[in-house]
Amino acid sequence: MERRTFLRASAVGAGAVAFSGSLWQNAALAAPAQNAPSPYGPLRTADANGILLPAGFTSQIVARSGQTVPGTSYTWHGAPDGGACFADGSGWIYVSNAELDGAAGGASAIRFTSGGAVTSAFRILSGTARNCAGGATPWNTWLSCEETDTGRVWETYPFGGTAVARPAMGRFTHEAAAADPVRRVFYLTEDKSDGCFYRFVPSTWGDLSSGTLQVLRAGTATSGSFTWANVPDPDGSPTATRQQVSGAKRFNGGEGCYNADDTVWFTTKGDNRAWRVNLADSTYELAYDDNLVNPGPAPLTGVDNITGAGSGDLYVAEDGGNMEICMITPDDKISVFLRINGQGSSEITGPAFNPAGDRLYFSSQRGTSGSSSGGITYCVTGPFRN
Repeated sequence: MERRTFLRASAVGAGAVAFSGSLWQNAALAAPAQNAPSPYGPLRTADANGILLPAGFTSQIVARSGQTVPGTSYTWHGAPDGGACFADGSGWIYVSNAELDGAAGGASAIRFTSGGAVTSAFRILSGTARNCAGGATPWNTWLSCEETDTGRVWETYPFGGTAVARPAMGRFTHEAAAADPVRRVFYLTEDKSDGCFYRFVPSTWGDLSSGTLQVLRAGTATSGSFTWANVPDPDGSPTATRQQVSGAKRFNGGEGCYNADDTVWFTTKGDNRAWRVNLADSTYELAYDDNLVNPGPAPLTGVDNITGAGSGDLYVAEDGGNMEICMITPDDKISVFLRINGQGSSEITGPAFNPAGDRLYFSSQRGTSGSSSGGITYCVTGPFRN
């Protein structure tokens, strides 16, 4: 998402692809994550791409906005945002949103061999508005979410097919979507300072054309129990979707969202928090809060997109801050995994692992120029914990 200013909460209240869930379940009701040394060791000096990485890791530039993707004839889109990887035989496809309007908006994809070489790149969605984050489905489609007041979820087809809007999933300022194949639902975040956290229950699993949109109801504290309530009018007109259910819990600028078996995580950039929703017992709590890191300073600010590794490690990207991707481990420790130098007017977007878990893709949305036309998409390869 484009940089913006939120009102920060000054007081703390009381009280896709999945991780290894048992690791996180053992951490239930733990204190928010605290500073610790990285399990990968300290960052080295910046490499030729301006990225500081731990020993054993290397980076490469995969694509640049406005330039032909190397090895193809396709011009990479501007303002790259949310992304995901899909297994494609022995290789994979990386999908990336374009947070732009009109013909330039939508999403593109890059196909890779098993060795990580690019074989093709192509458009899978165009003509939409401010496609920010999204999420993969278990049936290998990409949900591209529009970040506007009447934004839609678009189901797109990296393996071929025409994208289609899914209005039953609600019209609001969409950010991320995360599939829960166990409960057969999707979780959705909303990028508003008084936004909500939703779930969509499809009428038929595998078909998003109809279903029930629900919103999380809870108190005002930072932990407690919750229930789900049906949203009467998912179309959000004339009454905004988030204003339709009394008692809906408010979250300050919902961003990334990721399901981990019986836990779903999401971030809120307005107050630099990560939340843990414990689905087995219908409770929620803080997983990270930059105001609660003691001793400081807090390593993670501008909390934004998230993804996870098979080890249970959670990777959280910054919008601004020090342009870092930070790690939260299953024992509630937080550290810096990488930092991008010289791009203070950008943000890190679209972190996603390839199927083997040894390559992490992500973008700097505005690169060194600070403009949406200057986006850079990277790949980091190394001995990730799996």
